[in-house]
This record gives sequence, structure tokens and C-alpha cells, in this order.
Amino acid sequence: METFWITAAAALWGAAAGLLIPRAAYRFSVSPGEPWRTACPAGHPLTGAGDGWLGRARCPDGEAYGPRASVTSALSSGACIVLAAATGARPEPMVWLLLAPAAVLLATVDFTAHRLPDVLTLPLAAAALVLLGVAAVLPGAGGSWTSALLGSLVLGVCYFALFLMSKGFGFGDVKLALVLGAVLGWYGWAIVLVGTFAGYVLGALYGIALMLAGRARRETRIPFGPFLLAGAFAGVLLGSCAS
Repeated sequence: METFWITAAAALWGAAAGLLIPRAAYRFSVSPGEPWRTACPAGHPLTGAGDGWLGRARCPDGEAYGPRASVTSALSSGACIVLAAATGARPEPMVWLLLAPAAVLLATVDFTAHRLPDVLTLPLAAAALVLLGVAAVLPGAGGSWTSALLGSLVLGVCYFALFLMSKGFGFGDVKLALVLGAVLGWYGWAIVLVGTFAGYVLGALYGIALMLAGRARRETRIPFGPFLLAGAFAGVLLGSCAS
């Protein structure tokens, strides 16, 4: 019964947080070097909570912009439901539920603009480590903060090496690795490997599908962040079920 109420609360939280993603995604989805958007497509200034970052993604005339709120809300809510159901009444679900909407926002921006903004990835990495540090000292924690810290550092270094050697990696992926290494490392090195490998497989399958459809060539760069996040999601689910 306790897990039911946790899952229900997670669903509501994820849905509500997902409704706030479209405006932020629209503002962040610009080419590198360009300033964040400050007006809607019709030119109306974005105002409201947090200097225009929070609120409905609609022009004053009612026209919606950015990704569909129904889609981002469903994705965020679905991720939170699955994470809460898999992890149960332990401390770390609170961490996963806070990170999940941010992961949906990052994936949305990367798909749209092929960019993982530093203003999202770096604070998210710090927040993940701080929140997991708090979870680690609470009763019933299912992971290790030390392995989370080491996972963040090791995966960051490995992705930096790949960035130097491969044209398929962006530097945003390196910074995202700090987040992924922390959440996967919480459950140990085996989960780090599984979650990382799953991200590569998903990204490769997407690239192959694009080539088969004639929408990409071997040298075409794809947004890799969403697949790295999906792989980490799978790794967290596996780790939570095994712990």
C-alpha cells in the first residue's frame, strides 16, 4: 500500500513538472553561442515566474510553442511512476524523482538543437551528488555515495577521452557523463557498465534506423544525449531491482 501512494504521488509530481518543460525547452533550444530566447515566436516577451522560465508555453493570443506539454508531461510522469514503483520506499527515489523532469528537459533540448546546455548539466551533476549524499546517510539506502562519486569522475574522464578521439561526441556529452556516472555509480560498477552500454546500443539503433530510412549518412551527427539518458534510466531500474 505504501508503494502505491508513493507511485501515485510520483505520477502527479512528474505530470506537473512536465507541464513546465515546454517553455524552458523552447528558450534553451538555440544554436551554440546564441543567447537564450527571451520572446515567443510571435515576439511577445516571456515573463512570469523565474524571469520567464516557468509558465505555460503559449503566446498571449493562445498559440502554443515549443514541444507539446502533453508529451513532456506524459514522459516525465511515466518516468517518475516507473522509478518510484521499481525503487519503493527507500531514500533514493526522491533523488530520481527530482532528476527525472530535468532529464526530460535535457533530452528535449538535445533532440531539438543538438545541444546540452552547461547551465543544466553542471548544476544537475552537483545536485545529483549532493542529493545522493543525503540519501546515503538515511536508513534503508540502496546504494553507495562513494561509488556514485567515483562513477561520476570515471565516466566523465572516459567520455572526455572519447570526445578527444571521436567526432561523434560533443563536449556536452562529457558534462552529461558526470550526472550519469553519479546515478549509475550509486548502484555499483556493474550498473555503470550496463547503463552506459545500453545508451550506446540505443543511440546506434537510432542511427541505423535513420540511415535505413534515408534520413542520415554515416557521418551524420545525431543527438546522443537522449540515448545516454535512456540507458542510464534502464541502468537505474536494473540497479534498484537488484539492490
